Amino acid sequence: MKKISLLVASSLLVASAVFANDRALLDEAKAAGLAPLPKDQAGVEKLLKEMGVEASKFSKEKANLGKKLYFEPRLSKSGLISCNTCHNLGMGGADGIAAAVGHKWTTNPHHLNSPTVYNSVLNSTQFWDGRAGTLADQAKGPIEAEPEMATPAKLAVEKIASMPEYVKEFKKVYGSSGVTFDNIADAIATFERTLLTPSKFDKFLEGDTKALSKKEKEGLKTFIDKGCTACHTGVNLGGSMQAFQVAAQYKFANVGDFKGDANGLVKTPTLRNIAETAPYFHNGAIWSLQEAIKEMGSVQLGIEISDKEAASIETFLNALTGKKPNITYPQLPKATEKTPKPEL
Repeated sequence: MKKISLLVASSLLVASAVFANDRALLDEAKAAGLAPLPKDQAGVEKLLKEMGVEASKFSKEKANLGKKLYFEPRLSKSGLISCNTCHNLGMGGADGIAAAVGHKWTTNPHHLNSPTVYNSVLNSTQFWDGRAGTLADQAKGPIEAEPEMATPAKLAVEKIASMPEYVKEFKKVYGSSGVTFDNIADAIATFERTLLTPSKFDKFLEGDTKALSKKEKEGLKTFIDKGCTACHTGVNLGGSMQAFQVAAQYKFANVGDFKGDANGLVKTPTLRNIAETAPYFHNGAIWSLQEAIKEMGSVQLGIEISDKEAASIETFLNALTGKKPNITYPQLPKATEKTPKPEL
């Protein structure tokens, strides 16, 4: 009986120590600025206000209209490219190629990689150079950009307004303003607000210390200890403008001509679903997540991250792969004789 009592006591001590370590890691993660995703649109609204990001009022009707427009290839001059082409919701919200390809098979002139659209509403800025502060502003850029969808705002409005079903939906959602370029972008952004992907890491941050495995917790600890949270922090583990090539030159800096914004700052990509969004970096020059981790250690932190440490961090990053919302491909309104023809 005495031996059994000692075993029980020993087990309790071990369990207590593990619990204490887990709580300490949770506190450390929170202290580093890591935070769980909001659970609903009210939570998104609150967080956006805290971040100082403007957004229009959310409604399910507006989000449903935005979903149609997100998948609408006729918003492109060719009639072939939609938002989903480069931000494929079945592929982690990205396109799986190094540099985006647009109108007439044009490769992005700066060799820029398409970032994921999942959770992008919670970035404090949009585009690699941060030139848009909101998703609505971001949505306008690719539609009009000649190497992307190549549709001037006037033509985009003409296309959508030529289809009675869209006109009716816009009137219902936006009233007398109806189909405008601003409203097209706003509807798309509203749909994108729904693309949140909660993961086991969010459960951990909410207090469930058993949500992560032992190895995932070890990877989180290494992630924090190495200083990764200096840039990859907040609810999106990224999404803000940060200095790039702080400690050393990026080894693929010559791929493309992108140098950041006027101050050399680059938007830090979110690490949510990062295991699904290779290739990595702004120019998509690295395909291995472990290689990307080691390169960031050199370029940003001025340290050497070992293979073992990189593997440990990768294990944690895999825990950031979240549950995707169930998206049904929408049936789009039929074109009419007034709908502008595709220009290939």
